[in-house]
Amino acid sequence: MRMNHTVAGGPATKAARHAAIIEILATNQIASQEQLREQLSARGIDTAQATLSRDLLELQAAKVRTSDGILIYSVMDSDGAPTHMADSAGVRLARWCQDLLVTGDLAQNIVVLRTPVGAANLLASAIDAARLEGVVGSVAGDDTIFVACRSGEDAVRVLQTVLRLADGSSLGV
Repeated sequence: MRMNHTVAGGPATKAARHAAIIEILATNQIASQEQLREQLSARGIDTAQATLSRDLLELQAAKVRTSDGILIYSVMDSDGAPTHMADSAGVRLARWCQDLLVTGDLAQNIVVLRTPVGAANLLASAIDAARLEGVVGSVAGDDTIFVACRSGEDAVRVLQTVLRLADGSSLGV
C-alpha cells in the first residue's frame, strides 16, 4: 500500500521533507523513527516509515550517543560530526584521545601526536571536527598526526587539551 506524503495545503516534496527532518533533528533529541514521524506529522507532513528510513539514509543521519548516554538521531556534517550537539565533537574527541593517543610533543607551532598504527586518521578527524581554537588544520599519516596551530602558544594549549582528554577529563575549550 502506498502512502501519500502530504503537507498541509498539498503534497510534501522530498526537499521539504528533508529540510523538516534536518530542522527537527537539529533542535530535538529524537531517539526513534516513530518520534520523528510524530514530529513531522505535527508539522503537517505525513510519511511512511519506509520512506522515512530512506530519507535518514540519504541525509546520512545516524544514531549518536549524547553526553548523557542517550542514543539519538543526528545528521552528520561534512567532517562526519553530528550537527545538532555543540558538545558532540568534543565528546568524540575525548573518546578518541582516551582510546588512541599514545604521546604528544611540540615543534614550534605544530603539535605532533602519536597513535597506534593505523589510527592517526580517526584522531585527526576528531580534532578537525572539534574545531579547537587556534588549530589551522591537521595532517595524518599512519601513526602520526601534525596539528598546525596559529602560534606556539596555541600549540601549547592544544597539546594540553588533548593530553587532558587522554587522561579522562572533559573538553573545556
